[in-house]
Amino acid sequence: MQTIRVQSGSGAYEIVCGGGAIRRLGPVIAKQREVNGVFALSSPRVWRSCGTRIATALGPGGINGTILFDDSERAKTLRTVENVSRALHRAGADRRCVLVAVGGGVVGDVSGYVAASYLRGVRLIHVPTTLIAQVDSSIGGKTGVNLPEGKNLVGAFYPPAAVVTDPVFLSSLPDSQFRSGLYEIVKYGVIGDSKLFAFLEANMAEVLRRDADALAWITERSIRLKARIVSKDERESGLRQILNFGHTFGHALETATRYRRYLHGEAVGWGMLVATLLALATERMEPYQAERILRVVLSVGSLPSIQGLSVSELMALMQGDKKSRGGQVRWVLPVGIGCVEWGVNVPSRLARAAIEEAPEIAWVGRA
Repeated sequence: MQTIRVQSGSGAYEIVCGGGAIRRLGPVIAKQREVNGVFALSSPRVWRSCGTRIATALGPGGINGTILFDDSERAKTLRTVENVSRALHRAGADRRCVLVAVGGGVVGDVSGYVAASYLRGVRLIHVPTTLIAQVDSSIGGKTGVNLPEGKNLVGAFYPPAAVVTDPVFLSSLPDSQFRSGLYEIVKYGVIGDSKLFAFLEANMAEVLRRDADALAWITERSIRLKARIVSKDERESGLRQILNFGHTFGHALETATRYRRYLHGEAVGWGMLVATLLALATERMEPYQAERILRVVLSVGSLPSIQGLSVSELMALMQGDKKSRGGQVRWVLPVGIGCVEWGVNVPSRLARAAIEEAPEIAWVGRA
């Protein structure tokens, strides 16, 4: 079991990760000062699977209330934030309460925004139960919900009080959800960890089998990289932008399909293919390096098709993304394994060509 510290503007917090980490949840909460009520926020599906384990970790009387909500991406809205906040008020949650978010990325994002805004800020502890939440969304304090116009357009930077990450929750994770998290781990290898990338390149079969040792190694390495990046740039004013590799096009895919066709990691997988093709087209990286990235992305599994989607609509959605500036899309493009360039503007004709070429690359990779 490891403890990894993350620096934030409101003080450092700890990520407790590894086998058996959930048994530390009680002591982690006990370290918080003047706690007046612990409220679990989760989804009905996740709570059926994990609720007993959480309750056992906290002991008798450890949970003062449980608030469940839909954890589909379509439900990640201001209406859900309002409903959860009103439920907390009815349950008597005051400024000294602690919220425990148990679930994947949607639960974490919604709970984080609730924690940031309810009574102008209450404490939050993440217990991520999906791979993508364990290595990515639970770390760094980004919270937010979607608008019809785009993903995560309303939110706040609000660091948690702690994160408790235990691989025990991954045992029942569906294969599609597991692979969705792997795309984010591939992202970490490309943006800042060539050793992680090389490990995935050589051991993807073991990872896909969920070999315990392989999974523990890539998970801890990903968490440490994310913690290091957000500690240096909490509010995405510079370095943290590299975490958006694959997300520029990925968010457009999710919005265009109303969050019904792709899991987040799958959309990011497509985004990494497009960004890598753009890096190649703009001569930012050698062809053999680009091919390595494409092969590892495709080795995770078959991506849901993007056929039939309007390229013009996807281009427009990228221009309206929160990461764009003045309608200019700001790409994160790889320049080598473990190194990327951020804030890159590329001609729209090249972006369009990369989007149109990506399905052919994916088809060849499956052959």
